[in-house]
Amino acid sequence: MDIRVNEEILGKLEGEELVVAVVTATKPDFYKQWSLIPACEKLGVPVMVIHTGQHHDELLSYGLEEFNISEHVAFDLQVRGDMLQKAHEMVARAGFVARLLKKRFPKTTFVPVVHGDTQSAGIFPIGWMLGVARKVAQNEAGLRGMSPEFDKDPGKFVEKQWGGEWKLARQEPFPEQWDTFVAGASSEIHFAPLKINKQNLIREGYPEDRIFVVGNSIVDAMRYTRRCRPETSVFDLYPKLEEQEGWIRVDVHRRANLSESRFKAVFSGIKSLVREDYPLVWVELPGTKFALEEYGLREKLIQMDQDYDNFVFTPLWKSYAHVMEFLRSGRCIAELTDSGSMQEELNQLGIPCFTLRFNTDRPETVKAHSNLLVPPYPGMVDGMLRLVLDRDDLMEEMSTARKLYGENVGLKIIQKIKKLHEEGLSMMRTVPEVAGLSKDRINFL
Repeated sequence: MDIRVNEEILGKLEGEELVVAVVTATKPDFYKQWSLIPACEKLGVPVMVIHTGQHHDELLSYGLEEFNISEHVAFDLQVRGDMLQKAHEMVARAGFVARLLKKRFPKTTFVPVVHGDTQSAGIFPIGWMLGVARKVAQNEAGLRGMSPEFDKDPGKFVEKQWGGEWKLARQEPFPEQWDTFVAGASSEIHFAPLKINKQNLIREGYPEDRIFVVGNSIVDAMRYTRRCRPETSVFDLYPKLEEQEGWIRVDVHRRANLSESRFKAVFSGIKSLVREDYPLVWVELPGTKFALEEYGLREKLIQMDQDYDNFVFTPLWKSYAHVMEFLRSGRCIAELTDSGSMQEELNQLGIPCFTLRFNTDRPETVKAHSNLLVPPYPGMVDGMLRLVLDRDDLMEEMSTARKLYGENVGLKIIQKIKKLHEEGLSMMRTVPEVAGLSKDRINFL
């Protein structure tokens, strides 16, 4: 499919010295990249969006409309296919766009901003860098997986998570840990959520003067949903959710958790909790649907929805505002998830998070006691949740944990980019330039 180009947006860039190019690809990008756009507008920095197009159907791409991103899309790369095909197309098309912009606007400094550990964060900068010998900026940089010592006893495992030693464990999630690591190597500017992320990057050798601790831009999207509520309430869409309180929301989608052994461990744990009258709502993400059908479990889950008043099985919630509405309603007391961003969002909301992983790239949430790892391992899912949900002291500790991720993060990012540009920003520094010896900027291509 051909790249879609919005000439009206490009026409407005004539004569500009600096342009921020916000890169979006999947649902998390829409939420976490959105605030860069109004921040640019507030600070008078020209901005456009380069959308890879990989989330293009009405359900997965709804965030483009929900956050008014569509009107800023200058390029839709329209990548399609599986991981390999998307990567192949994205590299070629990112390079094409980079060279087109360089030729058309030779005196303009473009700063693409990719996000976190998405595939676009790892792949898009490859095409851009090899196309014009310029690097990018990474929002949510320095995410590195860590894990505590595993213990099959839920009580002892809680102790080891909150009080024990942690070590790097970057094998999972796949491919996200690879994506964020490669994105770091392709980035000239790193915007780290927290000090721990900055320390990760410094340990790996990145120049400290281009690493900025700014918080996590998910807080901006969460604030946005307070004033832009959905027309239809999530409780109108799923009335059963209003019939009782104490819900535990469940979402599973990570590739590693879709293996038969892990997914069946999760399924068995949830079934056990439902039978013990714990209220659970399981949201069917694309990965969930694949695993349920692959292992012949979907009909069983549908039957559970019919048989138990304390269980709800729903399609993927289209609107981010619906997720926030439910979490803020007071009817949700915890979330069982393998998502990365949910660990951050629940910390901000003061809702206990149970993360279906053996490791996490947000270890700070566990250290803050707002999050606990719940390995997708036989007996651990129901064992861990039962232990904590039945302990008022543990639930109180997790609900009152310190909030970690700041505020006005998008504005801080754009302020830094603008200041760097005023100081003579180079998006591909040489060794002498980093060392402060000279400004010998090599014309690589």
